[in-house]
Amino acid sequence: MIRLQTVQVKDRDLLWNINQKYLYEMTNFYDDPMDESGNYHYGYFEEYFTDPRREAYFIYNGDTLAGFAMICPYSNIGEEPDYIMAEFTIFPAYRRRHLAIETAGMILRTHPGKWEIKYNEKNPPAKKLWTAVTAPYSPKIYHLNEEETVFAFEVAAGE
Repeated sequence: MIRLQTVQVKDRDLLWNINQKYLYEMTNFYDDPMDESGNYHYGYFEEYFTDPRREAYFIYNGDTLAGFAMICPYSNIGEEPDYIMAEFTIFPAYRRRHLAIETAGMILRTHPGKWEIKYNEKNPPAKKLWTAVTAPYSPKIYHLNEEETVFAFEVAAGE
């Protein structure tokens, strides 16, 4: 059973650590170097604990931490969405069990409104996931460049 747990200030170090592992995985698609401390830059990390418009969730499969999601309202395409899926991952050991589709759907239904989800075209699993998750909402598709695509759509309350 999937459940979301809101990340609290006391959880900052855990979110930082698992986000670093996620950012490392994303170097398969983005040319982001490590800093002198061996970390990957994430410019808005602290704002998830100070900006009330940003939210982060731990994703649990039963009692096991299986991923995380970070959402905010700051557009990639110059619009005024209610929510952006800033970061989303299911840890590799829990993939291919439909947890991502189930969790993403849960997050969308919990946050009705205008959404944007960006993915990298070089990441076929992300493209497959976000295409499937957003299909019921008939998203408008924006190509930011050759590699990045944004789905913009609206989730009605009660869907």
